[in-house]
Amino acid sequence: MTKETPIHSFHIPVMGLAFTVDSPIKIAKYGISSVVSIVDDILVEKMNSFYSNKYNLPFKAYSTKDPDARASRITSYLNNMDAIVKQKFHDFKIALSEKKEELENYIDMLPDISDVKKNLVKLVEENASKEVLQKWIQDNLKPGSIDVNIMTKLDNARYHKNEALPSHYNDAHTALKGFAESELNSSIVLSAGMNPRLYSYFEQFEDFYPTTDNQLKKKIILKVSDYRSAIIQGMFFAKKGLWVSEYRIESGLNCGGHAFATEGLLLGPILDSFTTNKEDLINRTFETYKAALEAKGKHVPASPLDIEITVQGGVGTSEEHQFLLDNYDVNSVGWGSPFLLVPEATTVDNNTLQVLEKAKEEDLYLSNISPLGVPFNSVKGVSNDAYKATKIQNDKIGSPCPKKFLALNRDEDGNSICTASQKYQNAEIEKLKEENLSNDAYQKKFDKITEKSCLCIGLANAGLIDKEIESKDTKSGVLVCPGPNIAYFDKKVSLKKMVQHIYGKTNDLTTANRPNMFVKELEMYVKYFNEKVQDFIDNPDKKQEKYLTKFYKNINEGISYYQEIFKESQFVSNFSNLKDKLATL
Repeated sequence: MTKETPIHSFHIPVMGLAFTVDSPIKIAKYGISSVVSIVDDILVEKMNSFYSNKYNLPFKAYSTKDPDARASRITSYLNNMDAIVKQKFHDFKIALSEKKEELENYIDMLPDISDVKKNLVKLVEENASKEVLQKWIQDNLKPGSIDVNIMTKLDNARYHKNEALPSHYNDAHTALKGFAESELNSSIVLSAGMNPRLYSYFEQFEDFYPTTDNQLKKKIILKVSDYRSAIIQGMFFAKKGLWVSEYRIESGLNCGGHAFATEGLLLGPILDSFTTNKEDLINRTFETYKAALEAKGKHVPASPLDIEITVQGGVGTSEEHQFLLDNYDVNSVGWGSPFLLVPEATTVDNNTLQVLEKAKEEDLYLSNISPLGVPFNSVKGVSNDAYKATKIQNDKIGSPCPKKFLALNRDEDGNSICTASQKYQNAEIEKLKEENLSNDAYQKKFDKITEKSCLCIGLANAGLIDKEIESKDTKSGVLVCPGPNIAYFDKKVSLKKMVQHIYGKTNDLTTANRPNMFVKELEMYVKYFNEKVQDFIDNPDKKQEKYLTKFYKNINEGISYYQEIFKESQFVSNFSNLKDKLATL
């Protein structure tokens, strides 16, 4: 299978519900790939209506009474987005061949090592004719991929006329169907862990199987935290005749959104394990994959399809970017939070943008606001904080919970309920009143109940506010979930400026006090470990003791790994203070 060299060595991961919901429309023409969340079909339909009107495309609103409405909304938006990207890319290619300024601007955004850049520069220097330039552009440029993301755990059952629908109507299942039935030739990113029933549903869609020329119209990307998780999930798919085309490694703590901490495994050692074991991963999954395809009577490739290893979480300088590419041979590096300050690439309302510009280290923290019960990266000062505080003061606690994507708990009647909802929080507070606690003890438990926030609305509102789409939900304000890395970027910048920063053509975007990404992650893990130790001291538990012992072992092995690798690395000058910082932890 011929491997195409990407134009760029970075991608923009999914961020929240709204922040990258239309990123492909903005940046795909430049060859930059990005990931769209398709969890919230209501937001998706509103964005579809907005862009359909803007670009004069067909639009249909689907009734909530229709069991297939969720999948249909997602398919419709993705198809319209695909049409918009193709048209914008077509217009962009014409502009490149006709407008010198447009071509020069595009060349300035490309990495120096790019074959595309080298060839374009050569054509310009040779004063190539418009026809020659146009043909080369037509033959060699391609848009960035319109990839989509679903959190595998957000797979609530759905009901029609009070009757539970079959599992393929569950939230994650219908999101998958919406993507699978779209015209996109791209990838679906699966995050938040394994969901066997959802993974099995992939078998229903022909686009995930190889064609006779060994192509996959739709690819599977797994977001993983370690090699063990990758091999388990990769083999699960392979047994069903499904190929995982990319393993997307993300830092457990130094990332945006939900933080799924590892057992003390640090990013560097995790990447090293993939570098060491990649061939074994390919060979093991391919043998199983071939057998499954043969059993299904499908076309069987003679050799393994491509597998890419990518990484994201906390990267913020060109030196770190290049180190990841060179030292671990990754195919692409994800840049997330810094792009929240690039309006040309992401969707962030003005108020939230100002909060992000001003955010310092002390403003960014791991919160417990997520109804999933997983630590959630948060920033102080967002508009939802003030809205929620006012509601609590007025004794109006909790969210109406209109979307129910995170209604993963059960009430006394066995119905799905979200811990951020009015119903749940009011019930818990009534129970709390009966405990006859001291004022301090009562307030502590009260705060724990009411700290849960409605992510379904808060993470979607930036898109509605930015596009001036009327909705009663926007009164509750915006939640945003940047990684700690945003503290070291303090101003709104253009797309060109950020891309040039990634490729080392400018170095004035990050603040002087920014720590190395590996050191920052290590500091976060040490803090996390100390908090867990304190919990253990307060409430001793054999299982927790075993967990902490393993955590301690892994983190110390990680420190030793870093001390060794940076001692030998050709980039050691860029990490000169690393060992000193490690020694203090």
